[in-house]
Amino acid sequence: MPKVYLKTYGCQMNERDSEQVAQMFVERGFTVTPKADEADVVLVNTCSVRDQAEQKALGMMGQMGKHRKKNPKVVYGFLGCMAQSRGAELPKLLPHVDLVAGTQKYHKVVDHCVDLMAKKEEARMDNLCLPIVDVDEEEDSQNTIRDHIDKDYGVSEFVSIMQGCNMKCTFCIVPYTRGSERGRPIPEIVEECKRLVDRGVREVTLLGQIVNLYGRHEFPKVDGKSPFTQLLEAVHEIDGIKRIRFTSPHPIGYKDDLIEAFGYLPKLVDHVHFPMQSGSDRILKRMHRPYKAAKFIEICDKMKAVRPDIAISTDIIVGFPGETEEDYLETKKAVEHVQFDQAFVFRYSKRKDTPAAEMEDQLSERVKEERNQDLLDLVNSIVIRKNTDLVGTRQEVLCEGPSKNNKETLAGRTRTNRIVIFEGDAQRMAGELFEVDIRETTGHTLYGDPVLN
Repeated sequence: MPKVYLKTYGCQMNERDSEQVAQMFVERGFTVTPKADEADVVLVNTCSVRDQAEQKALGMMGQMGKHRKKNPKVVYGFLGCMAQSRGAELPKLLPHVDLVAGTQKYHKVVDHCVDLMAKKEEARMDNLCLPIVDVDEEEDSQNTIRDHIDKDYGVSEFVSIMQGCNMKCTFCIVPYTRGSERGRPIPEIVEECKRLVDRGVREVTLLGQIVNLYGRHEFPKVDGKSPFTQLLEAVHEIDGIKRIRFTSPHPIGYKDDLIEAFGYLPKLVDHVHFPMQSGSDRILKRMHRPYKAAKFIEICDKMKAVRPDIAISTDIIVGFPGETEEDYLETKKAVEHVQFDQAFVFRYSKRKDTPAAEMEDQLSERVKEERNQDLLDLVNSIVIRKNTDLVGTRQEVLCEGPSKNNKETLAGRTRTNRIVIFEGDAQRMAGELFEVDIRETTGHTLYGDPVLN
């Protein structure tokens, strides 16, 4: 039985795409292996958001190419965003690469690999097998990401509801690698969620590059509700779904109908990952983020008014071209106002073919690093304080199975997306909702004792 090895870099969207690819290989008689040196097909699903992610993927593929000495018929391939953006350049850079499949071609990866394996077997010399580069756009590709691979504890799953992005932020290459917005029909998404319930899934996370803009070009508003709010209502009606998450929304399109949904959809968890990027209006404008910091803060305040316990996490870029000390202090001010429950802080890095890369007033690495560390210190102080305040409280937790770092303990998440570690029986407790008495915290992780009937 042939084996496939799949390494994934990047966001949840990439994780979900890799899962789809893995399932298609399994359906074709492959087994998925965690060891690249024993695989017949070696694939790297890539990210282009930051240069570091690309360099990691290139470095790993370069190292894995050494396995060809042991098995000259191994098929090597790049998938995803870097594959889309760099295309035919990749086999020239790494001559052992056989396949480059773009973001709209995941459903063709297995066919391409099987064809390459057959050609290598027939040629008996791997250098006679020309690489396949498949990065063209394909209509309705958003509807091909719908299958899930079996997992020991498949309690929580990602569900891709759309592909692409139309916003074209000046720092981001995603619109060029993922294409324009395309949404899947609500009935298809609901059916996928129902199939997941039948497999024991109790929580779904709806995925989209800008998830709250789902369906705005394809589907009409109904009773003043956006297609995304309609989708949330439809998924909420599914028996067996206990929690609904979504990521990542954009302030544009984050209207009152979505905010109000937190008031009448109890399965919608008390957490939103809501990228702010900057607290400076001047920098937001340079980023081509068409909102002001005050609007972002207003949306956060409105969500807290509807759901007082809601946790808000965010993404922030420091050191964007032209960012002054005053601009940076505006970002700190916004962080202090919102009191984010978590924040992913990134130093700005140039991405090829993006407008920001050509802007004047690029900041030094020293300034970017100083601001990065300073903002991380502020965020961490808020996170630690909030988690410390939870010690002695009782929190509802969805058990996801054994902890990643210690298989003798279990892990779950609160409605606010905080990780809780506790003891118990995975076979009996995975997928169950129950309360946990929080007894301590390390600052970022909670520890507690289950309260079971």
